[in-house]
Amino acid sequence: MGQSAPNRGDGGADWRAIAAFLVLAFGWSWAFWVPKALAGLGVLDGVPVLPELGAFGPTVAAFVLVAYANGVTGVRRLLGRAVQVDYPVRWLAVALLLPVGVVAVALAVASATGTVPSYPWAGTPIVLPIAFVFIFFLGGPVQEEFGWRGYLLDPLQNRLGATVAGLAIGLVWAVWHLPLFYIPSQTIYYNIPLFGFFVSTAFLSVLHTWLYNNTNRSLLPALLFHTAFNWANGMFPVLESDPASLTLLVMLAAATVAVVAYWGPSTLSRPRSRSDATV
Repeated sequence: MGQSAPNRGDGGADWRAIAAFLVLAFGWSWAFWVPKALAGLGVLDGVPVLPELGAFGPTVAAFVLVAYANGVTGVRRLLGRAVQVDYPVRWLAVALLLPVGVVAVALAVASATGTVPSYPWAGTPIVLPIAFVFIFFLGGPVQEEFGWRGYLLDPLQNRLGATVAGLAIGLVWAVWHLPLFYIPSQTIYYNIPLFGFFVSTAFLSVLHTWLYNNTNRSLLPALLFHTAFNWANGMFPVLESDPASLTLLVMLAAATVAVVAYWGPSTLSRPRSRSDATV
């Protein structure tokens, strides 16, 4: 059904496919979010209660377009990349530990400055692993990563290079979230500073690209990295502390600069050795 994808992308790598993805991803998500945002701004009254499906926009768009271009085979291939492990397993450790390490440094700064945040799980630590699983499936990663990294990243970096593509997706990713900043029930976004969010999202997107390019286009590291970052910030809310928030941003910037400088801006990766070919 349709033509198969050129280059490395699963759903077609031309600008029309990119545009189609953005229209579908934004169209799906904003159809759920914009009415609520307008209600939050007092522009609309009587907005219907809609199911919490808006966050699935990028993943829905990816699977629709992959199914159109490559049929069931393409859908299976995209799903399979979420469990793909044909690369050194140390990259999974990096995906899990890098976000936690960044947040841990920010927490240390919060403690040193007397602005330790409150912990939502205090007294019930069993919440921590449960929250990780919940976030993986319903807190962003599964809802988004099949789209941002699984569909959009390859065609963009084929044209722009890895770093610029990562930054471009970071900008798109941040803009996609915009309606959430005006929905009172979205407490992690509502009324927080937009500048810091946009900058941190750009850095995170470059780091996602680095992980993706060094793990043979697997989506599992991206899913785990996204989960670990959201989990660490949710369970240890450093954004409640201004010094910790600034530290988080500086740490992400430092990690991004180090990755670009060492692995090279055009690919953010280095050739894999024979010993790296298997797990």
